[in-house]
Amino acid sequence: MHLMKWLYPGIGFKRWLFAFALGTICVSLGVALVFNYQYLDAVEEAIFRFVYTWQGSYDYIFTAIAGALLIAVGSILMLVAMRRVIRAIITALMPEGASARLVDLVYEKTRLSRGPSVAVIGGGHGLSVLLRGIKELTSNVTAIVTVADDGGSSGRLREELGIIPPGDLRNCLVALADTEPLMEKLFQYRFEGHSNLAGHSFGNLFLAAMAEVTGDMETALRESSKVLAVKGRVLPASKESVRLDAILEDGTVVEGESHIPEAPGRIRSVRLFPPDAAPVESALEAIRTADAIVLGPGSLYTSIMPNLLVDGVAAELRKSRALKIYICNVMTQPGETDGYTASMHAEAILKHAGRGAIDFMLVNNAPISPALRRKYAAEGICPVRVDEEAINALGIGFVGADIVNQSDAVRHDPDKLSRNVMRMIYDFRVH
Repeated sequence: MHLMKWLYPGIGFKRWLFAFALGTICVSLGVALVFNYQYLDAVEEAIFRFVYTWQGSYDYIFTAIAGALLIAVGSILMLVAMRRVIRAIITALMPEGASARLVDLVYEKTRLSRGPSVAVIGGGHGLSVLLRGIKELTSNVTAIVTVADDGGSSGRLREELGIIPPGDLRNCLVALADTEPLMEKLFQYRFEGHSNLAGHSFGNLFLAAMAEVTGDMETALRESSKVLAVKGRVLPASKESVRLDAILEDGTVVEGESHIPEAPGRIRSVRLFPPDAAPVESALEAIRTADAIVLGPGSLYTSIMPNLLVDGVAAELRKSRALKIYICNVMTQPGETDGYTASMHAEAILKHAGRGAIDFMLVNNAPISPALRRKYAAEGICPVRVDEEAINALGIGFVGADIVNQSDAVRHDPDKLSRNVMRMIYDFRVH
């Protein structure tokens, strides 16, 4: 019965379906005349008697010409009808102007679907930078995002509604989205003023509402991905409310992710409470089936580590035969990695996640401009020194590349970063 709906009045399909059918008949008859004319005496007599008669028989060359004309007319009818039918479907289903780039869209979707499967683990703005670039190279990407954030809008919603913090999840959704610029601005819009909404972003409120409607944040993210036309998936590392604590070298315990960068001392280790926070099963499955697993970029202790401390995540990471890449930060981070070298970043991850969690490091080798060095030095920040021998001593390979944008600050560049990550995946991944 659903097929009969195509014949409803007003849809504009019937005439073009009839034209397509007529074109098919013409092409079929033309092919038959060209290749099987000797078996079609009756049809020839009916159609071509007025065209050519000579000594009571037909010359094959004229029959072949007639057949070729039928094929041409039928082909034109079929192409026009098919074009009009496809255009009608596109106009009904796709945004205005999208039909003009249909071929590009189909090609891009096919190309991206053939890309490697990549699981990206982290949080904060660093993770979203990588996602913005990598979505142009593969659509088989899963972002596994920290849920330890307890500051700002996310912290308030977490406290008031009892949900996992949506901020980092929102940033990753927007980074992977293939949607209109206005929709991105809407999701990132932050309310101002002095009302209860002040400081909240619309995207955080949207995800909070979706979580209430659908029952949990994982489902909310899946449904929101449809709204934003997300390339890939965004998953929380856990659906439990967790707290990140830092133990300093002097034994002091700092509770809460937002307080850790303010701690007056070097971090010895971090831990989650509760220590056995349950993982999201689909996140573990993404790690198991990935061709490559990427850690970072992002804050070492407050963005990357919380994911690795969720029960089962580090174990799956170690067991995975995927290529495991850690993207090292370009600059040190006050309160977290003061004075850290590249090997010290990697060593901290191995200490918390175990040996086998990293195969290769991707480090920046582009020199930082003197002006930016002075600017950052005033804030106690310096470039992370790449100590090659110490990295190799950990059993980790490394790749140096220009992966930064230095226009007004030192940031990872989405395109440079993603291209180098994909190059490493194709060059080094285990087959």
